[in-house]
Amino acid sequence: MTTDHNADAKALFDAWLQLWNGDLSLAPEVASDGFQVHSHMIDGSDSSAIRGAEGLAEFVRAGRSHTPDLKFSVEVPPLFDGDYLSVRWTATGTYDGSFPGAKAPAGTVVTFTGTDTLLVRDGRFVEYWLNTDGLHMLQQLQIV
Repeated sequence: MTTDHNADAKALFDAWLQLWNGDLSLAPEVASDGFQVHSHMIDGSDSSAIRGAEGLAEFVRAGRSHTPDLKFSVEVPPLFDGDYLSVRWTATGTYDGSFPGAKAPAGTVVTFTGTDTLLVRDGRFVEYWLNTDGLHMLQQLQIV
């Protein structure tokens, strides 16, 4: 991987992190039209329906809906390998009391971790593999 390629991927990742930290306007800059997500969804649904920048923005919005101040921080810096990058993150936010079935009181601070692996083509992400500790989050919300 060339230094320029690394710099471009780093800038793209920085925009990705800002997107997850609430700047949904960045979705068209980071996601290709054919963008797709590969993940087990917390509600059991199929992630294949999440497509393109609009799908990504909605996915991020939904992920932040019960913890509007959710803040993602990098735990292990991005690792670059060809057109792939992978990063380990931690997310922390204040629960607003609106998750169906949760017994945790509003104001509960939740923290969970995950790993993103992303494929870059033509300056945007085209595929996204997400592994997150959703069970730990559900435990903190007193759902399981």
